[in-house]
Amino acid sequence: MSKKYTLSSLVVWVAALGYFVDIFDLLLFGMIRTSSLKDIGITAKEDIERMGLMLDNWQMIGMLVGGIFWGILGDKKGRLSVLFGSILTYSLANIANGFVTDVSVYALLRFAAGFGLAGELGAGVTLVNELLDKEKRGLGTAFVAGTGILGAVVGGFVVKWVGDWRICYFIGGGMGVVLLLMRVGIMESGMFEHMKNSHAQKGGFRLIFTNKQRLMKYLGVVFVAVPLWYVVQLYAKYSPELADSMGLQFSEAERKTVPVNAIMLTYLGLTFGDFACGLLSQYLRSRKKAIWIFMVTSIAGIVAFYLLAPRGHIWFYGLILILGFAVGYWAVFMSVAAESFGTNIRSTVTNTAPNFVRGTVVVINLAYEFLKYRLHYSSMWANITVGIVVFAVAIWALTRLEETFGKDLNYIEE
Repeated sequence: MSKKYTLSSLVVWVAALGYFVDIFDLLLFGMIRTSSLKDIGITAKEDIERMGLMLDNWQMIGMLVGGIFWGILGDKKGRLSVLFGSILTYSLANIANGFVTDVSVYALLRFAAGFGLAGELGAGVTLVNELLDKEKRGLGTAFVAGTGILGAVVGGFVVKWVGDWRICYFIGGGMGVVLLLMRVGIMESGMFEHMKNSHAQKGGFRLIFTNKQRLMKYLGVVFVAVPLWYVVQLYAKYSPELADSMGLQFSEAERKTVPVNAIMLTYLGLTFGDFACGLLSQYLRSRKKAIWIFMVTSIAGIVAFYLLAPRGHIWFYGLILILGFAVGYWAVFMSVAAESFGTNIRSTVTNTAPNFVRGTVVVINLAYEFLKYRLHYSSMWANITVGIVVFAVAIWALTRLEETFGKDLNYIEE
């Protein structure tokens, strides 16, 4: 590569701002779930929770489908084609969300938004990892993830300031259009340019699923990050129901802001967690050790949450902030995803892996809903039961991963 890229390069900033808009739009529904559903005629508390879970599922199914589509496209046509196509798709979808008057249309548009959002992070991280020096790429990914996650915090302030959920969707879509203009001038990855003229198979899952070692590594990459979305989903987005189950009382006015506050605090914690885990990974010169430390901290944080959060609102919110920090190893996870596979399937992996992780939210939701509404668990015990399974699988997954710190990425999978 003729050009030397640094942490201050435009490509790093654009990837970070792209993820910022991605997270803003992705978490926006969780913040305005109650107000938007009430506005279109869903008023019963139980219906708001169940319709919210359904719409969440459609959004995450869209991300699963989109992750596969954009990932393969990125390996076949280049990382930039994904960056442009995905952001245009989710920007238009979110603008259209502002005109929703019916739940079925809402579900279709959440699917479309999820489909578009699926391409943003993977393509950006792939570019950053392929353009930066191998000793700096972990810091680059941490900067992208840490900056991007602030989108949820800013989203919370926007929701509180603007109030109208329809205008919030317009703002999210408009931010995407502005970002699209910023992408002009970004260069394609040199590794991709070198690889595209080779005869190696580009994109797709054949190289992953026909090799047991690669498949186990891929499953390890996916499942190791599920605890983060378990916390985001059941502790932040559905925090009102969890608070009720723990005996915490909120007034009707306070209840409207509980998910907004919880999402903001979770993602504020995630922002600091991503930077901290990225720096720890650099200091230890190990991705796996850093993830182990944060995962153990997450388990301790959840135990502390159930012991202390029932004491009051400050404890509840404070421990949600701590939980956000503890599961803040998303940046290191993305580095592992990008560093674990060759150039010819790297986009496929870095686009599908995080979106399959997000897609596990569908399973988390279904398990939570089954435990609560079929087996009549309380929200708290349904949450705990799902969490035990999630962390057991994540610990198994971490044992499947290889150490990738400092690994040369300029190779292809045969």
